[in-house]
Amino acid sequence: MNRLDPLFDPRGIIVAGASAHPGKFGFVTLHNILRCGYEGAVYPLSLEGGDVLGRRVVTSVDDVPDGAADLVFVCTPQPANIELLEACARRGVRAAFVATAGYGEAGADGARAQAELVDVAARHDMVLAGPNGQGVVSTPSSLCAQIVAPYPPAGTIGIVSQSGNLVSSLLNLSIQSGVGVSRAVSAGNAAAIGVADYLDYLATDDATAVSLAYVESVGDGRAFADAARRTTAQQPLVVLQGGTTSGGKRAAASHTGSLASDERVFAGMCRQTGITRATTLEEAFEAAATFSTAPLPAGPNVVVLTTVGGWGVLTADAITRSSLTLLDLPDDLRAALDARLPPRWSRNNPIDLAGSETRDTVPEILEVVATHPAVHAIVFLGVGIQSNQAALMRTGRFFPDHGLERVVEFHERQDARYAQAAAEISDATGKPILVASELAVTDRDNSGPRAVRDSGRYCAWSATRAVTALEHLWQYARYRTRIDTP
Repeated sequence: MNRLDPLFDPRGIIVAGASAHPGKFGFVTLHNILRCGYEGAVYPLSLEGGDVLGRRVVTSVDDVPDGAADLVFVCTPQPANIELLEACARRGVRAAFVATAGYGEAGADGARAQAELVDVAARHDMVLAGPNGQGVVSTPSSLCAQIVAPYPPAGTIGIVSQSGNLVSSLLNLSIQSGVGVSRAVSAGNAAAIGVADYLDYLATDDATAVSLAYVESVGDGRAFADAARRTTAQQPLVVLQGGTTSGGKRAAASHTGSLASDERVFAGMCRQTGITRATTLEEAFEAAATFSTAPLPAGPNVVVLTTVGGWGVLTADAITRSSLTLLDLPDDLRAALDARLPPRWSRNNPIDLAGSETRDTVPEILEVVATHPAVHAIVFLGVGIQSNQAALMRTGRFFPDHGLERVVEFHERQDARYAQAAAEISDATGKPILVASELAVTDRDNSGPRAVRDSGRYCAWSATRAVTALEHLWQYARYRTRIDTP
């Protein structure tokens, strides 16, 4: 059993500081645990007693059956927490998540209180998460033990962050994209359990296929680098670093009470250990989502398939600026496309269909391109465009007359078919086929992006962002080849 199992997969939870006031953290935490389907025992704890959300509130930890709970979620004031942890340890609690603030981030007195908290947890061999954290999510246990929303769909991205609010942002992106999360934890001040400890857990977690970390400081650089190296030997690790400027460093110091690490040293460590380093929150999630839903490319050669020219031009620019290769179409592949497309197609890469597609063109061309041995990855542009027109027809005053109903249904059906074909051909060939459309953001109900989500894939917001994610896949694939080759 991993020592962090009681934190992520507890058999029972004590919510210390439970409150009947909907604005209090103790109420919100209890609500979120019950709302999101956690099936273990839940014990609200408060000196006031009574009932909250239909649950009887216990007034003492001694009222909790011995061994019935192995996680305590702490929303009580700082002065009460030492005695609370002592009492919980006596009842078999093995992990504590401390949401309470006012510790290491709050000056010398807070630092002394934090050291005392760490000491009592260590004496009882209790996992101490936080303090000053927002909570923990574990979809395999239907657990949403946090003082903020949301709760994400189940998936394989594991998240650890030194900022609780950024956990929320990443979970929001998970909901928006449909690419799910396995575990997510706010490290808070990381008084006893740091990012490196969480990474070691996620690297060996059967529910997690890619780890995503946000860090502002690295107190023990060697421990972090070693954990990163162990992680990247098993799965991709995406890291976003905050506090890389003078202003960011000051903000990080007031946020978690820590000093940010030197950016150049951190960047070098990332290169050496195979970390995928992102520069924005969106890039970090998109990289993790792509790792989670697409295979690694066997090489750098990319083909762009587009239904219109402008998208292809911008994508070609992005690929040319990257470490990827915009593949010159081999003669046999060009001949195969000539046999299936009218003369006005681009006859080059990007493969611009120039509006020449018929009912079966896109799936057929995707398969021809993906099965060619020189092609390592495809970026497909154009999904959803027919459904976009269909939406304008469906919502207008002429619908469903004038033959519009039949055309609308055909357009929506075709976009769904294209997305499904991309997923199936990617599975069959083991090659990444990344789909990009701004409609993934501007119209989530559009048949194209919706079908991408339904297929379990990530629909990038733009072709440029898809190329960035694909480059991360290629760089990690090269790293794995290097370390896996004797």
